[in-house]
Amino acid sequence: MFGPQDHTFAVCAYKESPYLASCVESLMAQTVRTNVIMATSTPNASIECVAREYGLPLYESGRPSGICADWNHAVSRASTPLVTIAHQDDTYEPAYAERMLEGMGRARRPLIFFTNYGELRDGAAVDDNRLLRVKRLLLRPMERRGSSDSERVKRGILSMGSSICCPSVTLNVPALPSPPFQSKMKSNLDWDTWERYSHIDGEFVYDPDILMHHRIHAGSETSALIHDNTRTAEDLEMLERFWPAPVARLINVAYSLGQRSNG
Repeated sequence: MFGPQDHTFAVCAYKESPYLASCVESLMAQTVRTNVIMATSTPNASIECVAREYGLPLYESGRPSGICADWNHAVSRASTPLVTIAHQDDTYEPAYAERMLEGMGRARRPLIFFTNYGELRDGAAVDDNRLLRVKRLLLRPMERRGSSDSERVKRGILSMGSSICCPSVTLNVPALPSPPFQSKMKSNLDWDTWERYSHIDGEFVYDPDILMHHRIHAGSETSALIHDNTRTAEDLEMLERFWPAPVARLINVAYSLGQRSNG
């Protein structure tokens, strides 16, 4: 079993985000309070002000060296087995930590916990659109089970696209490789990571309720990578891990059309 003392929200703060305080506020409003820290590779007065206002430890990693390094740094600063990398633009529903602890506690050997999610567009919550429906369809086998240690199921939910929302994920750090992120990808380092984890003996744990909201805006890193076609190339590379090359190319054409809803 896991308790509140076993979990940390590690907020990755980058440059000056107008949404950082809203993210932190959502973590401080959890029905079960766990640990909250902040980590950054771009220290500035804005980040320091938010950390000071909410009384949070702030860990600096020096000059920026990429998302993968930033995420690993944030995880390394947590002293708990369970770590959620909270993305600075996103918000978490009050029950996230409580439901995560319950789900991880039920699993035999949990690797990651993740949830259903909605989007934030122009300041408003959007809980239903075509992309979200597709991802929920892919995750339906997990919805029935709640968790799965079957490699076939874990790979199945990833075989048509990145169905796991990265900021909704909590890592069980001791059960995972060290460091937990070892991808060279820019856009799909999360999909790449979950695919690697799918080969490990252990469970993916899923909560089908919407327990966080992912902000979509033109200034996000994801939107920038989509616009310079980095995302499309990496999508194809990922799909070829699951499908013969001709099939992967066909899926990628359809998948790239869905990106238009992001930024």
